[in-house]
Amino acid sequence: MNYHSEIINLTKINLESISGEPPQLSMIFALIRTTLTTVDIFTVLVCALVIIVFIVFSALVSSSENAFFSLSKIQIEELTEGKSRVANSSNFLLSNPKQLLASILIANTFSNIAIVMVSGLMFDVMFDFGSNHLIGLALELTLITFTLVLFGEVMPKIYASQNNMKVSRFMAVPMHSIKILFNPFVYLLVKSTSIIDKRITKKGHTLSVDELTHAIDITSNLEETSKQEKTILKSIVNFGTINVKQIMRQRPDVSAIDSNILFNQLLHKINDWGYSRVPVFRDNLDNIIGILYIKDLLPHINKEDNFNWLSLIRKPYFVPESKKIDDLLKDFQKKRVHVAIVVDEFGGTSGMATMEDILEEIFGEINDEFDEEDLSYSKLNDNTYLFEAKMLINDMCRFMEIEPDTFEEIREEADTIGGLLLELSGDLPSLGEKIEYQNFTFVIEAADKRKIKKVKVIVKKVEEEN
Repeated sequence: MNYHSEIINLTKINLESISGEPPQLSMIFALIRTTLTTVDIFTVLVCALVIIVFIVFSALVSSSENAFFSLSKIQIEELTEGKSRVANSSNFLLSNPKQLLASILIANTFSNIAIVMVSGLMFDVMFDFGSNHLIGLALELTLITFTLVLFGEVMPKIYASQNNMKVSRFMAVPMHSIKILFNPFVYLLVKSTSIIDKRITKKGHTLSVDELTHAIDITSNLEETSKQEKTILKSIVNFGTINVKQIMRQRPDVSAIDSNILFNQLLHKINDWGYSRVPVFRDNLDNIIGILYIKDLLPHINKEDNFNWLSLIRKPYFVPESKKIDDLLKDFQKKRVHVAIVVDEFGGTSGMATMEDILEEIFGEINDEFDEEDLSYSKLNDNTYLFEAKMLINDMCRFMEIEPDTFEEIREEADTIGGLLLELSGDLPSLGEKIEYQNFTFVIEAADKRKIKKVKVIVKKVEEEN
């Protein structure tokens, strides 16, 4: 006992001579027990060994987190290739990332708790804190935290980031075993986090269409993103806000067949129109009784005039004007149809919408061999355009590369350019009349006593106004 006391006194003297005053370390040395029995020494050694083992375990588990979650697609394919135990374990872990992460967290937590408990026992044997429990707690927390963070987290993760394939191969089987060992806890953790994820998702902030559109504007690099790609992205963002009425072919432009027509006359009409699907009506266009698919006619093309071609028509699909086109697209996919008859609030036929009309809202005008090119619109110069009055306002905006909601404040119930001008003027404008709105000038190029036929649109540039 005297021998130990002399060592402690010498240590205190040496430390005082170095610093000029008793340092904090001298207080720590003074708290070391001087009467350690053989059992105490053995306990300290066992505790130290257990702590080292758990720190190594924590380091391996922490490194596996960085290693597995930093693998590239090529590295994953290489790691999971073959039927070896490592490949099978890697494939399972990477196919279930939530279970892998839960296993890592549980194993790390288990090792950290074990280290704290064992270190507490070791400190109780080694030190005699007496009434200075706060000093003991502070000392234990400082040493254990520093050791765990440095050797159990920082250094292993740095190494794993630089050697992710090597660590992943080494830890694949152990991590799979850890997952199996802690399976009940892993299951509970994954399930609980899934519930929290769902709640957070429901309460999360939902971006508006305007915010998404603005995000595309400010993040699109002109060198990397073409104007066409940017237009497509904006169209996709606005896709769910557009209703069927905005894209449909208007009633006057719908080509339909009377159910009383003879088979020979039917073939002539179909040949002239060039459409693959045609609505069939009885008495008037408000009474659509079916859709005739031209492919269904091909086996009967040589039949007589009295052939009952009405037996070939298919059931029509009716949708309201207010239906959103994203919902219509889903219905087209589900019902495996390409044509919908649009009806108004009174049940009358308002127009017709096709799959092509929906796709054009994203990708722009799609012309086939039967479309007449440049008939409905043309660009005369950089700021002057010529449109047919029956053209949809959305199509005009797309062609002029302006926002689709530019005329939203004044269009009210209007869907076509002609309808928009009627809303602006309040009366049927005459030939050559000019209608001003913001920086747009509409000039009536062709009209009769009943409707507007062609319109010239002149866009005033900002620099011209200044």
